[in-house]
Amino acid sequence: MNYQWYPGHMTKAKRMMEENIKLIDLIVEVVDARIPMSSRNPDIDDLGKNKARLLLLNKSDLADQKRTEEWSGFFQKKGFYVLKLNSKSGAGVKEVLPIVMEACHEKIERDRRRGIKNRPIRAMVVGIPNVGKSTFINAFAGKACTKTGNKPGVTKGKQWIRINKNIELLDTPGILWPKFEDQQVGARLAMVGSIKDEILNLEELSLQLLGCLSKDYPGLLKERYGIEESDPLSMLEQIAENRKCIQKGGQLDYSKAANILLEEFRNGKIGKITLERPLAQE
Repeated sequence: MNYQWYPGHMTKAKRMMEENIKLIDLIVEVVDARIPMSSRNPDIDDLGKNKARLLLLNKSDLADQKRTEEWSGFFQKKGFYVLKLNSKSGAGVKEVLPIVMEACHEKIERDRRRGIKNRPIRAMVVGIPNVGKSTFINAFAGKACTKTGNKPGVTKGKQWIRINKNIELLDTPGILWPKFEDQQVGARLAMVGSIKDEILNLEELSLQLLGCLSKDYPGLLKERYGIEESDPLSMLEQIAENRKCIQKGGQLDYSKAANILLEEFRNGKIGKITLERPLAQE
């Protein structure tokens, strides 16, 4: 399966970000903690040079905690401020504001020396679709979420949100890129649900996921589905049998079994799983 995702949107997304980057002090990048590298847009580092950076490892409740710590250290070594959180439950959200203030300490001190008082930190929130960017913004802003009016560079589809007197967020559309150079990136994004299932071969995707899980998390599939771990097709057959995925005529319903596997992986029922490790990125 060749993974292709939203081709043609890159130019528009980059132009929007370039127009607004001069207005902001900090880039807050939201990624999926289960695939911290694959859920990062590769263009953000170039566009955000010389800006303070905060990386939020969202959906950390679904990820392997040990690997989340490894990824946190990996990104910190690269100069990021890093925080793991679960935007849906609100876990970790209260820690965001102190880290934002720490990340922008130099900017605050520079303003103070120049006699500039009460100019809020402006942070651009970026992230690909389905990493939980909107959920994070709503959790961070809370009921005090208000638009701050027209500002230079703000066009339809973007919104300034005042968190408090110290910080304003610029909400942006999901930043996309048009082609995956590494098809494994596309596969991982598909596994966590960041690519529409309607355009995928879910049976083939489920076989790839089974291969990953049996290699990196031996025993989990047996514990969840009562199957013997072997080749991916045999495991999918066993899941179909054990979950009574039977078509008329008594044939196994591979499509239904694939849907069960993917849904239970995505909602954490199989276990806390991270699909990539920082060691491969060194």
